[in-house]
Amino acid sequence: MKQESAETIALQALAFLIGEDDLRDVFLGATGASAEDMRTRAGDPEFLISVLDFLMMDDAWVMRFCDGAGLDYTTPHMARQALPGGAQVHWT
Repeated sequence: MKQESAETIALQALAFLIGEDDLRDVFLGATGASAEDMRTRAGDPEFLISVLDFLMMDDAWVMRFCDGAGLDYTTPHMARQALPGGAQVHWT
């Protein structure tokens, strides 16, 4: 996946979180981000990674997002890996 596509998917995930009141509030509480951060940091790859990481914490959230966006369930993970700094670190 290209970085541009990954950013688009992450922005879709951010829009999904914003539209889901219950998830938005959990995201803000879990990350320490503010509503202002959601607006101003939308173009920041590190912030977009945090959005995808949060979304991928629960399979049900991934399924809700992907079903609504018409995406395969593996797409958020692929997008996360394609963002700068998003590659998984292997310690072994």
